[in-house]
Amino acid sequence: MSERTPTPLAITAVDAIERVSGTYPGHRRVHARGLCFDATFTPSGEAASLTTAAHLQSARTPVVVRFSNSNTNPTVPDGIRAGRGLAVRFLLPDDTSTDLVSVNIPVFFAATPEQFLELLDALEKDPGTGAPDPKKVQAYTAAHPSAAAGLQEAARMPIPVSYGTARYWAIHAFVWVDPHGRRRPVRYRWEPDTGLQELSEEEAAGKNPEYLAEELLRRLVDGPVGFTLRVQLGQDGDPTDDPTKPWPADRPEIVAGRLQITAPVADQDHWAAQVYDPTRITPGIELSDDPVLSFRSHAYSVSYERRADGK
Repeated sequence: MSERTPTPLAITAVDAIERVSGTYPGHRRVHARGLCFDATFTPSGEAASLTTAAHLQSARTPVVVRFSNSNTNPTVPDGIRAGRGLAVRFLLPDDTSTDLVSVNIPVFFAATPEQFLELLDALEKDPGTGAPDPKKVQAYTAAHPSAAAGLQEAARMPIPVSYGTARYWAIHAFVWVDPHGRRRPVRYRWEPDTGLQELSEEEAAGKNPEYLAEELLRRLVDGPVGFTLRVQLGQDGDPTDDPTKPWPADRPEIVAGRLQITAPVADQDHWAAQVYDPTRITPGIELSDDPVLSFRSHAYSVSYERRADGK
């Protein structure tokens, strides 16, 4: 269920998403189609000295994973260049949970919620062409140059062979708190055990509309599908308040643990209805000063209320 009170800005943003992408009653306003799976997370121990978060210590943690297509339209075929999501809910020993929400691009295309609204305005379809006006998008990137990298990444998103052969980034900075109260910014990335495997547009055109879910179900017959959680450790001066800006590639990384996906969940309706919220954190992890990160929770609340009401 939703945990945040929607803000006027969040309501305006979801209204804009509906204008750009349409409204599909009962569905999320983004990442409308997805499938949930049981999984386990086994920490490596490398993070234990950097954060007190329970799931990053030594014990294995049960997990529910939701893979999704980022489109608002739940019937859009998988075989196109589009965002893919990997939402992971860690079910902690004290009966609480924490979420790690990631997508298949490394950076976002707006530094603030207000910029995101500007982008949505630029993406509104021209009635005459049925497509966004390129001049409006160009004007947006000219006004916000740091957003260009995210838009370029979105334009060249790979078409994966499988949900299990894609790379996923959490895009925002978070803050780890160690046992002595010391804080350090971090960024998360999931790396597939298989390595990256992609389809050409010609290969993807021959696939079934929902081939990603179908493929993953077949793949799991042969055993678990795995990912490694890699964590980039920030240094002084690395931006934590702007999801459009990556950190330098030479920043150290650790392996925090491994995710193994085993089977579809038994209660698909229950887990599909959940809100996977990147601000649902646990002691040992804090939110950064990224305004888009905190905004997402409010926007999700708006989306949840509307789909729960069948709108």
